[in-house]
Amino acid sequence: MIVRPRRSALFMPASNVRAVEKARSLDCDVVILDLEDSVAPDLKEAARDQAIAAASAGGFGHRELLVRVNALDTPWGADDCRAVADAGFAAVVLPKVSHPADLAAARTLLGSVPLWAMIETCAGMLDLPAIVASASANRLECLLAGTNDLAKEMRCAPGADRAPLLSHLAMIVTAARAAGLTALDGVCNVIEDGEILAAECAQGTRFGFDGKSLIHPAQIAAANRAYGPTTEAIAWADRIIAAFALPENADKGVIKVDGEMVELLHLEQAQRIAAMAGAIRGS
Repeated sequence: MIVRPRRSALFMPASNVRAVEKARSLDCDVVILDLEDSVAPDLKEAARDQAIAAASAGGFGHRELLVRVNALDTPWGADDCRAVADAGFAAVVLPKVSHPADLAAARTLLGSVPLWAMIETCAGMLDLPAIVASASANRLECLLAGTNDLAKEMRCAPGADRAPLLSHLAMIVTAARAAGLTALDGVCNVIEDGEILAAECAQGTRFGFDGKSLIHPAQIAAANRAYGPTTEAIAWADRIIAAFALPENADKGVIKVDGEMVELLHLEQAQRIAAMAGAIRGS
């Protein structure tokens, strides 16, 4: 089983050369060079050039390097897609995905580079089944919850518990799982309060997200802790795998481990935990 850790996906403004250089040494799993929200209109074209230069220069090690383009209905979106199509990014993050047609339009501009879709509009929530149904045709790999924009469009006040968004978060994870995609939780806007970030990460893991979108390097450690397998989980996985590997259990669908009945579905969970732990150790 091959898995790729995506516990921490850090957005970095591509217009900030020093921040991009710093990203090469940070302990995040994914670096997303941003051309959209964090870049002022008069810096958009320069940021695009700097993102492409950073991808060409490399040096990001085990980190997946992505770029978030501007939405296609903006003056920069189409040019962004054309420019980054062959720049060597692992994937392109497309904001404001509301319908499968948005993915298809980007696909015609991007060639074969994979897509990650930000689900941050009410229309996108309502059309989630169709969006993920088009995943294969559009090389869609991941759904990112765009909680800030979604809350703005809904005119809701999420609060620390994010109560108005909980059903939407569950829907995003469900849609991602139905299509075999990665699902990343939205950003935490609070940087200085570690308890709020930790609570949000814990909430995201309960919902089943694979990782969290981040806006500051100080948030990386909390996300990596929350979304990485614990020592206890790894030990459990090792016991389950070892038990099913015994000759007497070779053809069994249900066995007893540590006094509990475990099934093949538990073996699959254990194999995924073990694969994730190995991938993290090797990064």
